[in-house]
Amino acid sequence: MIINDTEFGEVIVRRSPLSRGVKFSVSTSGRLQMSVPKNTSDFLAKRFLNSNRKRIREKLPIKNPDEQRARDYQKKILMKKARNYLPYRLEYYAKLYGYEYSKCRLTHANTRWGSCSSNKTISLNIGLMQVPEPLRDYVIIHELAHLNHMNHSKAFWNEVGLHDKNYRLHEKKLKMLSPGV
Repeated sequence: MIINDTEFGEVIVRRSPLSRGVKFSVSTSGRLQMSVPKNTSDFLAKRFLNSNRKRIREKLPIKNPDEQRARDYQKKILMKKARNYLPYRLEYYAKLYGYEYSKCRLTHANTRWGSCSSNKTISLNIGLMQVPEPLRDYVIIHELAHLNHMNHSKAFWNEVGLHDKNYRLHEKKLKMLSPGV
């Protein structure tokens, strides 16, 4: 459930069967988040929020609701661009170099540009739409190489190097950027 609050913006309410009380935290998007017991009514959740305002203000680094909305809008635009570009670029390189993956997922993780799971799902961060094309291609090639080497061994890097001669430079440039949106 989401509570639209005039002071805190969108407050995420998570009902948990394991929760015995109310706990406030800040989500990765900077929003206020409440964990409440599973059977807590919407009315009680709002009441807990109102009765804890002072404590929340003092203890938690909540972001400005206007900044949240701007960030959400930016994510929405990047997701649309990513949907129209990244799966096709992944497919292009997979066919070009003879890789087979099961599916492509788009994420907006704060810490990684991409990943490859053991069930051959390749995840690509929508933040890639904010970096130059050679860096995007490097991430795609990097994740495709993980289909054959689920580690960062010498054989893995040799395979990446076969398809991207400048992979060291690309990796170095990516480390200076943040994948978070």
